[in-house]
Amino acid sequence: MGVVTAFLVALFAEMYGFPLTIYLLTGWLGDAYPALQPFSHKFGHLWVVVFGGSDIAWAIVMGLSLVLMVMGYLLLSKGWTQIHAARGGLVTDGIYAYARHPQYTGLFLVIIGFLVQWPTLLTVIMAPILLLGYVHLARVEENRSIAEFGEAYEGYARHTSAFFPPIKQWKAFLTVQVNDEDERRQQ
Repeated sequence: MGVVTAFLVALFAEMYGFPLTIYLLTGWLGDAYPALQPFSHKFGHLWVVVFGGSDIAWAIVMGLSLVLMVMGYLLLSKGWTQIHAARGGLVTDGIYAYARHPQYTGLFLVIIGFLVQWPTLLTVIMAPILLLGYVHLARVEENRSIAEFGEAYEGYARHTSAFFPPIKQWKAFLTVQVNDEDERRQQ
């Protein structure tokens, strides 16, 4: 949790405080990108500056980051709902039929969405560390699941990708309906 907190603090400190990354790059970007105004909100977005500072560039960067983050939050929510409803049981249906760790997939998308929206020197360095930390955590959880559920989990793992389902399954992955605890009891 400490790395996540550090990532978010670094991100939001630059986003709503002093844009250190843009300030440090002003000398280099200033000649190539005369639209650069490091202390304005719009031009504090590095990708907007790199792509010329137009409103279209801003809309594309904001739109792409928003789509990535909404998809990530959706996966986090659905994964949590199913895990909570299972009360310690093995979950292999719903969103877990497409990926063994959809919540981490959601976190990956949120982190990448933040990087698209507001890449900073610190977050560009920290994001890969954070992503690798979650990959490691997933491996630890898989070892626990094998110890607890045995062949049932191993069979599931053989047929289900860890984080990212095939491209053709993404629509279903994002739109699958999941049952909460009350709906599971009624079944």
